Formats: sequence, C-alpha cells, structure tokens
Amino acid sequence: MTEDKVDEQFPTGEWEAYRVELVGFCYRMLGSPFDAEDAVQETFIRAWRGRSEYDESRASVRTWLYTIATNHCLDVLKSARRRRELAVDMGPPFSVGPEFGTPLPETSWVLPVPDSRVLPATADPAEHLILRESIRLAFVAALQLLPARQRAVLILRDVLACSAIETAEILGVSVASVTSALQRARRAMAVKQLAPAPLDSASESLLRRYCELFENDDVDGLVKLLHEDGTTSMPPYPWWLRGRAAMEAALRASGSPCGGSRVVPVHANGTTAVAQYAPDEQGVLRPFGLTVIEWRDGLMIAGTTFLDQPSKMFRLFGLSDEFREAASYT
Repeated sequence: MTEDKVDEQFPTGEWEAYRVELVGFCYRMLGSPFDAEDAVQETFIRAWRGRSEYDESRASVRTWLYTIATNHCLDVLKSARRRRELAVDMGPPFSVGPEFGTPLPETSWVLPVPDSRVLPATADPAEHLILRESIRLAFVAALQLLPARQRAVLILRDVLACSAIETAEILGVSVASVTSALQRARRAMAVKQLAPAPLDSASESLLRRYCELFENDDVDGLVKLLHEDGTTSMPPYPWWLRGRAAMEAALRASGSPCGGSRVVPVHANGTTAVAQYAPDEQGVLRPFGLTVIEWRDGLMIAGTTFLDQPSKMFRLFGLSDEFREAASYT
C-alpha cells in the first residue's frame, strides 16, 4: 500500500470520530481524565506510525484503534502506581474536627471527568445509560481493584458490548481466556457489590436547589438535602465523614462554609457536579474545588470535593480561572 493510499484511507476525521469513546475506555482503565487524554493521543500517534501495517480485511478501524489503546493502557499500568479506592474505602470515617490527614499525591486518586469528554453523543438511550453508569466515581474506583487484563475484558465486554471474539482479537488472546477473565472480573465486582447505583431521575432539579442554597449560605437548607447515610470526602485528603449528623456538625463548625463562593453546575461522571469559586485575598473569585454529587431518594448520598489543582481541573471542564456569570454547563 502506497503512502498516498494510506493517507487517503485514514483521514484524520475518521479517527477523530472514535476519540470520545476511546477517552472513555482509557479513563475507565486508568482512572484519570488527564492520563486518558494522553493515552488516546499516544494511540493516534502509534496508529499513524503503523498505518501501513493495517489490514482492513482482518479488523475494522475501530477494533484496530482499540487494540492499540488497550495495549498502551496495559503498558502504562505495568509501571504505574495503582490509583486508590475512594477515601471512604481507605479506613474508618474521621471525627468532626480540624484534622484532615496528610494529603496524598494526585496519582493516588480516581479523578472526575466531564461527561462530554467520555460519552459519545451518537449513543442510543440504552447505550448512553450503561455508559453513564460505568463512569460513576465508585464504579471507576472499583475497576482499579481488578487486574489490568480483567479490567480491560470487563470494560470491553460489559460496557462497550464487544463480542468475545472481538475482545480476544483486541487483547491478542483466546476466546476461552476472555471468557475466564470476564467470569473472574464479574465475581470480584459482585462480591464487593460494586455494580453502579441507579441514577436519581430528580438529580438535575436537586442540583439547582443545592446551588441556590449554597450561594445563599443556607446551612439549614443544605442539611435538609443530606441523606441519613450520606458521605462526604475531600481528596487529596483521606478525610471523610458518614451520616447526616456528622456532616451537619462539620458544616456548622465551619461557621460560614460557603463564604461568598459561587458555584457553576456541570456534568461529571454520569451524574451532577458543581465547580466552586471562592474569593481570594483580593476578593476575586478563583477555582476552589469541584464536587461530584450523587443522589438517592431525592437526597445527597455522596459528595466528593476534589481540591487538588482546581484550576487544572476547571480547565478540563471548559471553565475559566476567574468566575464568570455566564460560565458554561458541561
């Protein structure tokens, strides 16, 4: 195949059509949107370098790209430190007070991702629901506990609905090996009861109410939104609390917890989230943290506020380093 024919067969647009789903796959594998974006960029570079070896009679472009992406993720995971579970899985809850524990490096945590970066707009409603559930923070954190190849098999088979034959081709193993790995991965997830929780259909209206209460510094109203068994945590600190009483005590102990902040609602990890801007020493509203919020039965069951490098996180969501009234809803 000549260079001209290769370039004609692989227009950039065709590869770009798979970018979002590939970023979603790599995010589930690696637990970081930044690592996932890097992995897909590396996938395209490797594909370009090896484009003359591609044989369309053996695999579709999509399967070929997934093969490259999977191999790259497996290579990364051989040398990378495994990202931890969420704070709630690291140990018992903290007591209400000033102690937050020693902050852990960014590579320790599963990080949030904008829905728009990982959920293809072309997915039908049923596929979209599965894809949304499979990027929930708790589910992605659970995936990190699986051996890398089991993780890949579970994502390819149960999330992306690849056939056993296609999955075997992507991983370069037998169908029997894929079947065995899938069974082990499913058992591990079932034992830990790590299936995605159902989405709350009222989450959007609940988020609007949360934003209103937050910006009005209405602690009483915020407490009414807390689930009796809810949790709150603040990566990079291992600190976390469980239960409405503990969370209420923490809110009231902080005096004015919202402190003149403004919040921008965003879509993250298949659920609701808010980007919080807080005033700096000059009173300018700057990125403070991004909170991913899970709802159950009309109440907040989990709030995870990511405080590390907020400006970097906000840029991922298309938000600026200074609050703007008309900030986008991602």
